[in-house]
Amino acid sequence: MRAAARVLPVFVLAVAAACGLAACGRERGRAVVVVSKNFTEQAVLGELLAQHIEHAARLPVERRFYMAGTFICQQALLAGRADVYVEYTGTALTAVLKDPPISGTAEAFERVRSEYARRWNLVVLPSLGFDNTFAVVVRGADARRLKISTLSQAAQYAPQWRMGVGYEFRERPDGYAGLVKTYGLTFREPPRLMDLGLLYRALTENQVDLAVGNSTDGLISALDLVALADDKHYFPPYDAVPIVRQAALDAFPGLRAALDGLAGRISAEDMRRMNYAVDGEHRDISEVVREFLLSKGL
Repeated sequence: MRAAARVLPVFVLAVAAACGLAACGRERGRAVVVVSKNFTEQAVLGELLAQHIEHAARLPVERRFYMAGTFICQQALLAGRADVYVEYTGTALTAVLKDPPISGTAEAFERVRSEYARRWNLVVLPSLGFDNTFAVVVRGADARRLKISTLSQAAQYAPQWRMGVGYEFRERPDGYAGLVKTYGLTFREPPRLMDLGLLYRALTENQVDLAVGNSTDGLISALDLVALADDKHYFPPYDAVPIVRQAALDAFPGLRAALDGLAGRISAEDMRRMNYAVDGEHRDISEVVREFLLSKGL
């Protein structure tokens, strides 16, 4: 998720962090280790995998959530310090495989599935059921006043605006540089970099005028924000897919069946509701997930 000149330092840090999850070479026991990246949706999905594995496969699970990002989770799998996490196909394609974006959902999935198996013996399972693409968001009042609903329409106002983005989006190959080139965007100042959890607050407090979040963020509608349509189809598909070590599937009977049982069971609206329950209502993630699984008969 970094520009070419910065990939190596991040990669080295990722390897070091992955080894730090447990002493390198030490046996980690017989629990399935579920990890996640460091934002709400990822923690929700990690807890969802964990609870479902515990219930459906009757396996013990160790949770290690809020890890730094894609490279950390990927290296944890490769080092054998983690067994499974949820990734997004567009991120796997462009940030991990370093491939150009693929617009077709099935084609992107197949490329990621085949290459993860070939290169690393990692199994990419079918989508959980939703696509969490990037969302370029503005205040609802501005969208209504200016009568804009697409990124192309917003381009004429961008020179007057300040943009807020997460650290990874600024450098990733499917991020800021390609977005501004595709839509001819220029802003009044360089993009402000901040943690993902602060983006919407900065937008509502008028510190920035446009921010890049995720389409399944529950706070978008709750805060009267509007996600502008990607009318030039810049972003590739970002289907949420579990990625699991083949060695873990071999070691834990019932793990594959449990994970397969989640395929197609989570809609984008389901994900938005769970995200909002955590971010907007400040509810406990484990309770939110438990209620969701019960509602789906899982």
